[in-house]
Amino acid sequence: MFLWDKSYNLKNFWYYILGSFIIILFSTFGQIPLMFYLPSEIPSPDSNPMDILKGIPSNLRLFLLLISFAITVPGIWLTVTKLHDLPFISVITGRKKIDFERILYSFMIWGTAISSLVFLDYSLNPDDYQVNFKIKEFIILFIIAISLIPIQISVEEIVFRGYLMQGFGNWFNSRFMALFLSSTVFGLLHFSNPEIDALGNKFIVQYITAGFILGIIALMDDGLELSLGLHAAQNLIGVLILTADWTVLQTESILKYTADPEIRTVDLLISLSLYLIVLIVFARKYSWTNWKEKLFSKIR
Repeated sequence: MFLWDKSYNLKNFWYYILGSFIIILFSTFGQIPLMFYLPSEIPSPDSNPMDILKGIPSNLRLFLLLISFAITVPGIWLTVTKLHDLPFISVITGRKKIDFERILYSFMIWGTAISSLVFLDYSLNPDDYQVNFKIKEFIILFIIAISLIPIQISVEEIVFRGYLMQGFGNWFNSRFMALFLSSTVFGLLHFSNPEIDALGNKFIVQYITAGFILGIIALMDDGLELSLGLHAAQNLIGVLILTADWTVLQTESILKYTADPEIRTVDLLISLSLYLIVLIVFARKYSWTNWKEKLFSKIR
């Protein structure tokens, strides 16, 4: 089983707290390259934290933001394999090996869905968009994105849907508490994103909801493969196809959203509907059963 295997000797939750500090430490080291490009002036407390990065060329800025995730990977590996004495695959999947077909299938399903929505809205509301395609900058962006976005989303999925979900589940002996706490922490850690400043605090619900959906998928499918594919499609499209001046990943994408930032109830409903549809698609394709047991039962 993904959350708990009787062959694994899971340690108590204090080890997970220590492991989290190790991972955070490596993540902090990963941000050192970015610090060399920060302005010397201290920003005002009420300023947007992303404003201090606007003087950095967009492709370099993206590279510096993403490289910290690559540097975090050894910290995760050390934490799982040395601190916990577990095989690294134990925080990725309950299968004997990673199912890359699942990752690709999820990527294609979610990528097709959200890219179709973007281009549909562009067709209906062209004045809200600016065509931003610059061949040289886009090629560099593409290389950075396909090299580092998979690492970035893998780190997030392994830490939240793998390591922390396993830790919370072991501590509370509850699948639901593992899902609830890991998803809530995932959402709240996005509170400093500039999207929250632009769209308001209620947008944090979007991040928490995404955390729950990704967590449900991981629990039902006994692994992170489908969550990895979905998360990768979300971030790659946000980097390559559409960006805005008020998002965390401002890039030389094909389109730039230029309308005033606004989060409408209908937008949240569309997003929730897409999540529910993809859950149904996955459930039918992979014959998910025993939802109550997999989401609400005790682990041991």
